[in-house]
Amino acid sequence: MKICDRTLLRRRPIDADDQYTTPVAAIVADVRARGDAALRDYTARFDRVQLDDLRVQHPERALDLVVPDVLAALRAAAARLEQFHRQQPVHSWMTTNMGGVLGQMVSPLARVGCYVPGGTAPLPSTVLHTVTLARVAGVPEIVVATPPNPDFPDSECVNPVILAAAVIAGATEVVRVGGAQAIAALAHGTASLRPVSKIVGPGNIYVTLAKKLVYGVVGIDGLAGPTETVVVADAEANPAWVAADLLAQAEHDVLASAILLTPSEALARGVQAQVAAQVERLTRAGIITQTFDARSGIVLTHDLAEAVALADEYAPEHLCLAVRDPWVWAPQIKHAGGLFLGEHSFEVLGDYVAGPSHVMPTAGSARFASPLSVLDFVRLTSLVALDPATTARLAPHAATLARAELLDAHANAALRRVESP
Repeated sequence: MKICDRTLLRRRPIDADDQYTTPVAAIVADVRARGDAALRDYTARFDRVQLDDLRVQHPERALDLVVPDVLAALRAAAARLEQFHRQQPVHSWMTTNMGGVLGQMVSPLARVGCYVPGGTAPLPSTVLHTVTLARVAGVPEIVVATPPNPDFPDSECVNPVILAAAVIAGATEVVRVGGAQAIAALAHGTASLRPVSKIVGPGNIYVTLAKKLVYGVVGIDGLAGPTETVVVADAEANPAWVAADLLAQAEHDVLASAILLTPSEALARGVQAQVAAQVERLTRAGIITQTFDARSGIVLTHDLAEAVALADEYAPEHLCLAVRDPWVWAPQIKHAGGLFLGEHSFEVLGDYVAGPSHVMPTAGSARFASPLSVLDFVRLTSLVALDPATTARLAPHAATLARAELLDAHANAALRRVESP
């Protein structure tokens, strides 16, 4: 892992040129036109699976195919996710202090789609970190869409651990479709798949571009880029732990970012040594090596304050403070998807069992976006029920503003309520 200058922190966009946008647009249009037939064709071509029924008919059978310790871990993670997200204040409210009744009604979305990548590794954690939140919000229909895999014929060509997670989290439907074609189907619907109101969950660039194309037809949680972690560490940090955390991030994807900011050259050298020693024992060493060569590295700073300031400016998905007193520095962080305080609150716990959803803003969007939460699965309706006295007091103001906007019909509608006939 190399020591870099501050140019490492300049965000470099991953261009979605015609190599990606043209085929994605074609797939979305084809699924909209041909529906199930297109989904079967793409699934056969990309996933090597011939499907008659796009749905998994008996996801619960996968519970018998998953080893007990994995099932126990899935249930423990789901329980903590539910416990955490039930603390979120999401409720309707009304007030009578403004004349009559005003308020907001909170309603769960009717039907949502949770996309779960197949990719280079199964991601049952993504099932838990999306579906559980939708269930806590009260969404009655929760669809998991995930690519099929011919290596799992005993579980209807879907990795059984993903199906087990879907059952434990409370999904009501599992669809064996992946990629841009899955996003198109969730948005537009087909003969066998009713459309959803919102699509959440990460994916590769094809999935992300498809979500961008269907936004407006459905809601989306955001446009996820490659995952990223910044670790801010002082001289007292454990170099073996810091190295392990960076390696964990780097194994996700060759486009991932794993960055260490520290004022301690001794720590930096220690982390380099630990990375070299630990990576030799890891199964995804090839991916990690490419990650470290591309968008990852160590930046030496003048002091800890500069490291914290640079991290906040970078606005990473995950920001880990491996320092003596992280609570001293935490108030200075305004831009991060998740803030992990101290070496015992490492980011991998957030990936699985800490409590908050691991679906977080990437690519600097933590400057304006938030992690996935229960709020993503509800909608607000404004409630207006004014009494006559309040209406009489407010209508002249409304009419004045309407005339200032040259909208005399608006003014007329306001004044007819209060003027004598």
